[in-house]
Amino acid sequence: MKFSLPLILLLLLTSCYNKDRNCKDFKTGTFEFTYTTDGVEKTGRFIRTDDLNIDYYENKIDTASIRWINDCEFIMKHINPKNMSEEKAIHMKILTTSEDSYTFEYSLAVQPGSQAKRVEQGTATKVK
Repeated sequence: MKFSLPLILLLLLTSCYNKDRNCKDFKTGTFEFTYTTDGVEKTGRFIRTDDLNIDYYENKIDTASIRWINDCEFIMKHINPKNMSEEKAIHMKILTTSEDSYTFEYSLAVQPGSQAKRVEQGTATKVK
């Protein structure tokens, strides 16, 4: 009994801990992120306004519209999709923030059929 009471108190205290998220600081700006393609790590850059996301990667420019759900989540959809996969909307969610970066997760906004939900994570750093 002596052991279980402190353990229960510790669990209660740690379960109430929430990290601060200052998502408003990252709604707009210029950001960089790293990604891996065919085992090679590369750096991408994007500019986000209130309603657009403009990606610059591998000498390509890709533009998507943004619809904010709340300060930390938005739906992104390519404006000029080049294939079927680009036609699908992406749900983005900011998980944590620091002074100049944030960790996010993303997945398809609508899962096709009985396909399992695939969630990926990444980190973006604000450069401007």
